[in-house]
Amino acid sequence: MLTTRRTLLQASLALPAAGLLPRVAAAADPFKVGFIYVAPIGDAGWTFQHDLGRKALEASLGAAVKTTFVENVPEEGADAERVIRKLATEGHSLIYTTSFGFMEPTLKVAAKFPKVKFAHCTGYKRAANVSTYSARFYEGRYLTGLIAGRMTKSNVIGYVAAFPIPEVVQGINAVLLAARTVNPNVTIKVVFVSSWFDPGKERAAADTLISQGADVIMHHTDSSAVVQGGEEKGVWSFGYDSDMLRYGPKTNLTSVTMHWDDYYIDQTKAAMAGSWKSDDTWGGLKTGMVKLGPLNAAVPESVRAEVTAATAKIEAGTLLPFAGPIKDQAGAVKVAAGKSLSDGEILGMNWFAEGVQGKLG
Repeated sequence: MLTTRRTLLQASLALPAAGLLPRVAAAADPFKVGFIYVAPIGDAGWTFQHDLGRKALEASLGAAVKTTFVENVPEEGADAERVIRKLATEGHSLIYTTSFGFMEPTLKVAAKFPKVKFAHCTGYKRAANVSTYSARFYEGRYLTGLIAGRMTKSNVIGYVAAFPIPEVVQGINAVLLAARTVNPNVTIKVVFVSSWFDPGKERAAADTLISQGADVIMHHTDSSAVVQGGEEKGVWSFGYDSDMLRYGPKTNLTSVTMHWDDYYIDQTKAAMAGSWKSDDTWGGLKTGMVKLGPLNAAVPESVRAEVTAATAKIEAGTLLPFAGPIKDQAGAVKVAAGKSLSDGEILGMNWFAEGVQGKLG
């Protein structure tokens, strides 16, 4: 009887603890974070770099977080909104939407899920639960312009671009302005392909530019097609988003690379701690969000020294890529001597500098 009573007592004492188990498990559930990608992850490029940031987030926070990603989501139509809403309904507390065209779908879904936090990459519209973030791509572009201006023989740089939006225009102008500081005869020919990721179109555009005399090519698109085209044609190239030297070991001079790791880790920690707030982040060389990849051995030591010096000056704020005088394609002064563009003016850039051959309209 004593054994029976003791067994019953032990069982009754265990019941409250057992009853608490579901609550303990719920409290320990991982914080769910979602990522929306515009292109396949692949092994290089824009989406690849964002996915490296996602993986860094998992490595940093371990079992405390659970991430989900959806790749190759079109910006056009209802697909983006549908995918973002699905992540919100599935319990993701923080959702990163990583392409410009996701801006309006992000805002629409955010309005219906006020308790979910969102961060949109390269956008400019915010809400109480929507932050924006981007990188000062143009700072890295300026450095590649210095190299391109030194390496070109034809004085023609070919530029394969996705869309005529400020994010892209900034980079084109930065390359031209930097190149002309070391080689005033440089011009840039631009071809827009109306897609972030279309290797076939990107390669065709690169071939066209090479046929038009470009002996240096670069791109603001998501694949490595332009770099591969340069390697096959024996033309200097610059990669973008991630290091692309392996795709052009002989001709790829370097790449402007993006690093989202710290941003994703910091923002997710803040959301988990309850200290997250809607704001805008715009990092560059100084913060490490933008870096220049390894330089090809073909880049002369004198040019390397110029790049190192320019990098230090940009980080210190003593070299401003958009300092005047700057004229536009029509010869009108856009930035007077002694002046420089404000962040707002850079973010709204909708004009090409003198020396750029291409149309924005």
